[in-house]
Amino acid sequence: MTTQGTDAKPQNELLNTLLDNFKIWTKKLSHPGLWITIVGVFILGYLPIADQSPEAAFANATARESTFTILMSIVLVSSLNILLGYTGYVSFGHIVFYGLGGYVGLYTIIEHQWPLWKAMAAGGAAAGVLALVLGSAILRLRGAYFALATIGINEAMRAFVSNYDPFGGAVGLSIHFRVYRETYGSYQDAFLVMYKAMLGLAIAAVVLSYLVKSSKFGLGLMAIREDEDASDIMGVIPYRSKIIAYMLSAILPGMVGVVFFFKASTIEPAAAFKLHTSIEWLVMIMLGGFGTIMGPVLGAYGYQNLRTILLTSEFFKNIQLAVAGLMLLGIILFIPAGLIGWLRRHISFTRRVLT
Repeated sequence: MTTQGTDAKPQNELLNTLLDNFKIWTKKLSHPGLWITIVGVFILGYLPIADQSPEAAFANATARESTFTILMSIVLVSSLNILLGYTGYVSFGHIVFYGLGGYVGLYTIIEHQWPLWKAMAAGGAAAGVLALVLGSAILRLRGAYFALATIGINEAMRAFVSNYDPFGGAVGLSIHFRVYRETYGSYQDAFLVMYKAMLGLAIAAVVLSYLVKSSKFGLGLMAIREDEDASDIMGVIPYRSKIIAYMLSAILPGMVGVVFFFKASTIEPAAAFKLHTSIEWLVMIMLGGFGTIMGPVLGAYGYQNLRTILLTSEFFKNIQLAVAGLMLLGIILFIPAGLIGWLRRHISFTRRVLT
């Protein structure tokens, strides 16, 4: 009887621990801010494809293209926010994971006839491995030294790919249109698959960002952001935590690169590793609010719509990057916490809803 009672006690403790953890995560996952963001992203992505009738196909084509770009930006900036927003490390070269993922994905599709989902997995895995290798080297740096190192990595990767024959060298890789026809029936049907994949990635990015932020690991990252030396004293292992965050922030951009360049049917070094694109991601994060879940989503939506207006303007189309730079300066000077931070500070009830 004594032995049975002794065995039952650890089992009861384990069961109670599991129940407590279940209650904690149930409470965390019921946060209204998370579901408002998920539902908002889903509605944004679903409306352009809700009506599949031939009559609506042409009318919704422009909406689908613009929404595809917004969804892609949501994935990219939400992923970068895991590094920038939670640890405070500014990366100007995060585009390297997007570009490498695109190259790996298109290579597997062209050379091995892999389906899109499998190529996406390969692109994400390649980006994650690269982040592990790079992070092990550069995440010992801090501040401006880290930022400058990320710029150098992007330029080095572009030079390497430009001279790497399996990736097509300076010419890049191209997909024959028969691939879309043989696999999906037509390019339009293939685009619908890519669109849904991007919508799924956008929702996944929001959920991943929230899970990281609301976890013990996320609290450690934010401790690093506030004071890295103090976080080390308090039991956080900064170097290991930063590497994990760097990897998590790289995987989804790698998958996005596959989807985007599969849609474009071609990839070449200049398009895959555009440095100014990383700067635009920083503007989107700061516009919406770094270190938040909703901020990158609002920033991506607002900036991409503004960019569309600028590109269609005769005066602003050639200086839209200068406008982005001025926006970043203005945000840092006047609303450093972004739109979400401003709302949480000035409207009290939003503190319970916005995250």
